[in-house]
Order: sequence, then structure tokens, then C-alpha cells
Amino acid sequence: MPEQLDTDELGAQIIRVIARSQRIPVESIKLDSTFEELKIDSLDGINIVFELEKEFDIEIPDEGVQNLRSVRETVEGVRQLIEAKHQTVRPGVA
Repeated sequence: MPEQLDTDELGAQIIRVIARSQRIPVESIKLDSTFEELKIDSLDGINIVFELEKEFDIEIPDEGVQNLRSVRETVEGVRQLIEAKHQTVRPGVA
């Protein structure tokens, strides 16, 4: 059973990915920031999704991308995808 993902740690990691991808100072991004507040448009969002997929080795479905409007929603979506992946792939099972 995978250890429970630490939402704060995951949030911080996702904030770093967004900051790096968009060249925004990390300290200006909060969990409650919306993409609109951060001036992130749909094209920027696609770039962020690619970076998140690379960073966490997950695949974010297109319909999931359309629902992401804030950093908190992104963290929750990524957390769910990571947990689903760990349930599907059980390390140590031959």
C-alpha cells in the first residue's frame, strides 16, 4: 500500500512546476491561486499539463485538463492520478 501522499508536499512540488513552466516567482503562487489570477491561459495550461505529466509520470486526460482552474484543483487532480497509478501498479508484486 503506498504511503499517503502529503498534500502540502505535493502542492509545493506542483507550485514549483507551474513556476518553472510559466517563469513566475514561486512565492507568488499559492494553493488558492486561480489560473486567471496568475494570467495562465489555455495554451499555458497545456504546457503545465505536459510538465506535470513528465514530473509525476502520469497521464492527465483531456477532460481533466478542462476542469483545472486553480492550483488547488490541479493538486487534487494530480494526487488522484498518482494514487490511481499506485493502485494499478503494485511495486514488489511479481
